[in-house]
Amino acid sequence: MKKSVSIIGGGPAALLLAAFLDPQQFNVTIYEKNKTLGRKFLVAGKGGFNLTHSEPIAQLIERYTPSHFLQEALLDFDNLDFQKWIDLMGIPTYIGSSKRVYPVSGIKPIEVLNAILDVLNKRGVNIQYQHTWTGWNTNKDLVFNTDQAVKSDYSIFALGGGSWKVTGSDGTWLDLFKTEGIDVVPFKASNCAYGVHWPDDFIDLYEGNPLKNIAISCGDKSQKGEVVITRFGLEGNAIYAISPQIREELSAKQTATIYLDLKPTLSHNDLHQKIKKSNLKKTSEKLQKELKMNSAQIGLLKTYLSKETYLNSELLAQNIKKLRIEITSSALLDEAISTTGGVKLSALDENFELKMMKHHYCIGEMIDLDAPTGGYLLQSCFSMGVFLARHLNVIY
Repeated sequence: MKKSVSIIGGGPAALLLAAFLDPQQFNVTIYEKNKTLGRKFLVAGKGGFNLTHSEPIAQLIERYTPSHFLQEALLDFDNLDFQKWIDLMGIPTYIGSSKRVYPVSGIKPIEVLNAILDVLNKRGVNIQYQHTWTGWNTNKDLVFNTDQAVKSDYSIFALGGGSWKVTGSDGTWLDLFKTEGIDVVPFKASNCAYGVHWPDDFIDLYEGNPLKNIAISCGDKSQKGEVVITRFGLEGNAIYAISPQIREELSAKQTATIYLDLKPTLSHNDLHQKIKKSNLKKTSEKLQKELKMNSAQIGLLKTYLSKETYLNSELLAQNIKKLRIEITSSALLDEAISTTGGVKLSALDENFELKMMKHHYCIGEMIDLDAPTGGYLLQSCFSMGVFLARHLNVIY
């Protein structure tokens, strides 16, 4: 006799779980609060639909904070496995210059989602839309806004984090878990913009300007990439990737210090010699023509350095390699690309089962993990879904 599986939530972790559960062993039902599945999956695709990242798996694992918790799942179904699987569904991919993995040109996010939904349909997965989970009854049955109580052999929660409420990922489930005594932590913004108190004359000139091919460091972490100067502060992949370090400092000190390396491909000595040996008279011209720095980079140096430092080739080179900027805040939770917080890792076993509730599992962004942008968060959701499916297929 088949066992029943209830999946609460319809994001990428839930979809891959349902796609890999054995239909000969399980009757699978997805309960989704919206009228459609994968709302956040589709919204993520509007900014460039990178499905995963192509870097070697050992390096990819280290991108997560903490990295050890997902290691087994990522090794079980890695980025190459996902590319092969999605290709078999008629969604070929390619690796971009950033090493991110995209569907080939012309394939839209909705087409990727529909291909996955077609797999679910062929496997007999039942989908119940407009079903908002509201908690458990006294028998620990699942209760929904329809006043329906559902008794399942296995209940898997894939409820998402606390960002992009318009997609349904509003984090309201956190209180339901907390009331039940499950260990949770509040959500915090991750992969988001960070606030800087720019001088008015600087931001009036350079708002919206990119800083390309730079590196940003905070604590012991450094990331190459680019950011955009905004009236609020800085946003972009280079600063998203050091969110854990920035959050830690903000929590401890209410401010965080980052350092910009405006020329990561050149050493301090190389910079010093180029500036010192230049025949150009004006320092700004030296930076522009000898070092190919743009006006925003030069404006940053002029804003944050004294005149004496700016005109001293040695000190100027030092600051080009390590320009100190103070972060004062993070963006609002709902403006973040993703969040940390949710179910504590200590509340789950190695198979993502809640230690205090047998046959209840949690996967996806609702777990207190951190992943940078660039396909890492999606890959973690894919891997967790497949790993749990294979676990349930074996233990049944």
